[in-house]
Amino acid sequence: MPFQQPVTFHTQPDALAPLEARLRNQRAIAVDVEADAMHHFRARLCFVQLATDEEIAVLDTLAPGVSPKTLADVFASPTTTKFFHAAGGDLSYLAEHHVRVQGLFDTHRAATLLGWPKLGLYDLVKEFCGQELKKEHQQADFSLRPLPPELAEYVADDVRYLTAVGRTLWDVAQERDLLEAVLLDCQRLADEAKGQDAAPEFNAKLPKAGQNELEKRRAMALARALHEKRLVWAEQADLPMGRMLSNMAIGAIATEPPTTLRDLSRLSGVRGAFVRQYGEEVLALVRDFIERGRQGTLPEPPPAPARDRKKAKREEALLAWRKDVAQQLQQTPSAVLPNALVEDLASSAPTTLEALAQVPYFGKKRFERHGEAILALLRRLD
Repeated sequence: MPFQQPVTFHTQPDALAPLEARLRNQRAIAVDVEADAMHHFRARLCFVQLATDEEIAVLDTLAPGVSPKTLADVFASPTTTKFFHAAGGDLSYLAEHHVRVQGLFDTHRAATLLGWPKLGLYDLVKEFCGQELKKEHQQADFSLRPLPPELAEYVADDVRYLTAVGRTLWDVAQERDLLEAVLLDCQRLADEAKGQDAAPEFNAKLPKAGQNELEKRRAMALARALHEKRLVWAEQADLPMGRMLSNMAIGAIATEPPTTLRDLSRLSGVRGAFVRQYGEEVLALVRDFIERGRQGTLPEPPPAPARDRKKAKREEALLAWRKDVAQQLQQTPSAVLPNALVEDLASSAPTTLEALAQVPYFGKKRFERHGEAILALLRRLD
């Protein structure tokens, strides 16, 4: 029976060597990971799930000695296709464990480049496999031990159908002569994977309506200070920073500075429990920045990145060109030229076919189909 692979949870490191031997000779493996990012300040890798047509193996990476690094050679083998879905976050967690992936095929990326109307794994599994995945456990705490049976089923099902979905999308991409474009995009995704930022900077946009220049500067400085505070508060409470105080709430506080706890509690995204515990500290911070604004002692904003006008002009022209070509070929614009390649070409501005052929992730088929046109476009703008 298809999709009836037996499931084994690996909690002992001595079971990983036989697993590695079985996976080493597989042509394709489905991979997913689960973390506890929705429930703790510093997210931990909780499970790595791997599926073949014969079995589903789940590594309990919270168990002592059980690490995906044991399977590093399998992940690094370019001859074994690894089917992931929306691999960005998964690759980051694996990178933190010094595991790099070669042979990646991201079904979400493939469906995107193919112009598929629905991109979620739920929709792809339903369409290609005739099965319905349960979605109610997506934000569960996967660090729970013992793992509840319903979560164990959910963890296994996330990879149970993924090889079938991946093979179908592979075949469609091949039929439409887009397989190289998909694989190059996936290779870039895998090559550029890096670990999660330990202390991310605040980079959310703030509402600007009705603000003068002083208010804008004060709002951004206050927002950054609130962000630094929420990192401290979130770590102390062992909560994700967004659950402690969301970007929306920071934006509301920074652009509509409250003067009372009642004012603070009325702002969008600010929870009552947060006001009760941290409200007075927030109000003190608001008063401090208002006073610093009056005295002209607000911190200097970080310098804006220098704008390269020639690069911006190249990007604009490349985006317009790929849109026209995509319409002619009835493809998605990103299949013609992904955003990352638009950025690369606008920055490097190759002037010869030889230089264009050396642009990473450009690809032979793209070079043959569009190389002359892209080069002519860049030359006109030089």
